[in-house]
Amino acid sequence: MAQPELDLSPKVSDEIRKTTCYMCACRCGINVHMKDDKVAYIEGNRDHPVNKGVLCAKGSAGIMQVNAPSRLKAPLKRVGPRGSGEFEEISWDEAYGIAEGWLRPIREEAPEKLAFFTGRDQSQSFTSFWAQNFGTPNYAAHGGFCSVNMAAAGIYTMGGAFWEFGQPDWDHTKLFMLFGVAEDHDSNPIKMGLGKIKARGAKVIGVNPIRSGYNAVADEWVGITPGTDGLFILALVHCLMKAGKIDLDYLARWTNAPVLVDKDTGLLLRDKDGKELVIDRKTGKPTAFDKNGVQPDLAATHKDGHKPVLHHMAERYMSDDYAPEAVAERTGVEASRIRAIAAELARVAFEESFELPIEWTDFRGEKHTSMTARPVSMHAMRGISAHANGFQTCRALHVLQIMLGTVEAPGGFRFKPPYPKPSKIHPKPHCKVTPGAPLDGPHLGFVHGPEDLALKEDGTPARIDKAFTWENPMSAHGLMHMVISNAHAGDPYKIDTLFMYMANMSWNSSMNTGGVMQMLTDKTPDGAYVIPHIIYSDAYSSEMVAYADLILPDTTYLERHDCISLLDRPICEAGGLADAIRWPVIAPDRNVKGFQSALCDLGARLGLPGFVNEDGTQKYTDYGDYIVNHVRKPGIGPLAGWRGENGDQHGRGDPNPDQLNKYIENGGFFHADVPEGATYMKPWNNAYQDWAVEMGLYDAPQPYLFSLYVEPMQKFRRAAEGHGDIQPPEHLRARVAENMDPLPFWSDPAPANHVDDFPITALTQRPMAMYHSWGTQNAWLRQLHGHNPLYLPTNLMRSNNLQDGDWARVTSPHGEIIVPVMEMAALNENTVWTWNAIGKRKGAWALDKGAPEATKGFLLNHLIHELLPAKGDGHRWINSDPITGQAAWFDLKVRIGKASAQTESQPAFPPIKSPVGTGPKDLAWKVGK
Repeated sequence: MAQPELDLSPKVSDEIRKTTCYMCACRCGINVHMKDDKVAYIEGNRDHPVNKGVLCAKGSAGIMQVNAPSRLKAPLKRVGPRGSGEFEEISWDEAYGIAEGWLRPIREEAPEKLAFFTGRDQSQSFTSFWAQNFGTPNYAAHGGFCSVNMAAAGIYTMGGAFWEFGQPDWDHTKLFMLFGVAEDHDSNPIKMGLGKIKARGAKVIGVNPIRSGYNAVADEWVGITPGTDGLFILALVHCLMKAGKIDLDYLARWTNAPVLVDKDTGLLLRDKDGKELVIDRKTGKPTAFDKNGVQPDLAATHKDGHKPVLHHMAERYMSDDYAPEAVAERTGVEASRIRAIAAELARVAFEESFELPIEWTDFRGEKHTSMTARPVSMHAMRGISAHANGFQTCRALHVLQIMLGTVEAPGGFRFKPPYPKPSKIHPKPHCKVTPGAPLDGPHLGFVHGPEDLALKEDGTPARIDKAFTWENPMSAHGLMHMVISNAHAGDPYKIDTLFMYMANMSWNSSMNTGGVMQMLTDKTPDGAYVIPHIIYSDAYSSEMVAYADLILPDTTYLERHDCISLLDRPICEAGGLADAIRWPVIAPDRNVKGFQSALCDLGARLGLPGFVNEDGTQKYTDYGDYIVNHVRKPGIGPLAGWRGENGDQHGRGDPNPDQLNKYIENGGFFHADVPEGATYMKPWNNAYQDWAVEMGLYDAPQPYLFSLYVEPMQKFRRAAEGHGDIQPPEHLRARVAENMDPLPFWSDPAPANHVDDFPITALTQRPMAMYHSWGTQNAWLRQLHGHNPLYLPTNLMRSNNLQDGDWARVTSPHGEIIVPVMEMAALNENTVWTWNAIGKRKGAWALDKGAPEATKGFLLNHLIHELLPAKGDGHRWINSDPITGQAAWFDLKVRIGKASAQTESQPAFPPIKSPVGTGPKDLAWKVGK
């Protein structure tokens, strides 16, 4: 019988253009297949160091971002009241003229009256450079409401943290624990890593109140009570110390565990050169920690009574306060289970250890013939970070890893270049404002004592968000969630212009959503807006667009240049240095411009020093020009690859005019392997330190000790106790003294959130198929998560007489919502949760008014406030970690009750008018024949 002729290998595309995905923060490599110069198909790039060809649903759906009906089409000027969504299209020249008219006067008179804050963009080294040249101290990105606790705690403790800073040693780990990790962050690398270790038979333990995603495939799930992770972790430390199952050799060599603590001041003892002192086992005398041949003694006590750090840790953590029996009820984890997990950690770390035959020399000059593996690895994210106790909880987790000797050991946690970096190598925050001139240095950084705070001469906050003040001294990423409320209140001062990029602050990126919308539209008695001018840039018609006065329309990620830089948030893996670009694989079909290119234009019009030549002409024609030609310091620019006149230098070198083409030819990325012998023990490994200098990561070798005891915190505590020239105001002394503890401790955020009246914790997390609000209007991804129920555990469903599809009234100290519910058995019994950023406001995102996102979708944000509930004295603290200022999203407490059936979730805000209208009922097109 004749068989039909079938083309089993049809032509997929005319051309493949390789670039970097932007559908989440993984920054995977993608192959964009083109037909007739249009995007036909997106797949993973198998040669890329991040994803090695793996691509998730988000990445594949990137094609729908390019075709989204919600894309903005031209610059817009508001013509109706704020919040109405009424705009008229204008030219770029007019848009720049309006922006210049607002910005030039304040730059010349009071640059701090500009508040410039960006969302989840990946060009923060550039946007901060623009703000610094403008001269305002008021700049930060989204980290303050995302994961600054994780990042800052990691850098102060060990010089880096999880995700962009480091990763598990997937090739050698035998036991992997993950804490508070939702599915949206770093998803492809984690999925690939889980596949590797499960194929090898390694065990996975998931610690999370919610068993979804990674926790669903874990071998053991610990459904912990939210906000108690720090208590659970320190109970594990207690068990390990009691059993003597800690890596004493590692602690003595590579950490400040043997460093002497002054018994009178609590500061570390140092020699005349400022080097930390240890007792040398050979001589019995105090000696600088890094002296060649020194053998630090963990057990010795100084003749004057000064004890090593480890003694102080033993006194705290071996106390019965941290015994499993003392914490079991509060954490929701049985004492026997805590002991079993501690025993498993110890067994794998020490009994399944092995040696890798790698020769190396440490910073003290000692040569080693091998590296000892501690095959236990950990990973954590926002779930343990977004609490008022998040900084100390994250510190506790890093301490747990260090006590086991797993950090930078084979099988453990490994830093990704440009980390590890000691905290002192980072900039300190700068805030000196000079009219008509740049700021005196970088906005953000790491403080090491009260003298580094961002305070004016009179002691008041220098920044609008009050970052780096006594209220939150170590706020390394700023407090984006406080900008609008502080600006509205004029506390610490009034601003003139709020300038934001990719920050949906009137909706899902804001606490107190209804209140923020009111703040953005409030007027003074004379009829002027309280916040006089708002400039906003986005690629899509989001909820925030309606509240701006001027819109600068951004491109989609396939239509512009981007730089995933070593100066910022690179794509490195533990075994190699890497950075990447995006480039316009297609040209925009609208009158839009990449935001960074718009800043180049605007910076030139304003005459900002970093954006004009000596003759006053524009220095960078666009962002691509900046990427190639900007020099941050001699030999160092945004990209590390193909530098120098001939493109034959890497890491350091002069600008190469052909650099972007070299990246495009190489698939959009540059990668350089860490040399053999330098891949582990990086903070102390001479070979790695020398290579890092060669590649421009350091100016000189930077070996250092891990800080189990964070001395800068003790400096703040001493100031609160009355020592030094710079001291906190009286009403903050007790708060500073309590929280700025140099050793991790656990505190309970529940009482401040009125747990007695609101006994249930409510959480959000993002699904693996979506990353942020710009993905939830994606025509393909909407089909996976078109609306979001509130998930309740079985006991709460039964006690409230609820069934799937019923409606529940959820009340917090701040507000109330009415939402549909579903039962989920694999959930902590006193926790409810939902997917974040699914709910939309009617009229936004070009969605139909009856779209499920706008009717059955909802946000928990309506229940949260940027301030904690009032205390007896009437004072309201900010709803943030008292050390870093990170937004405490996950401390939300609620109560549940059955509600009558609804047609849509409540609250239901009036529709806003969209400048792009409503999309077609059916979104369909064909590319090519």
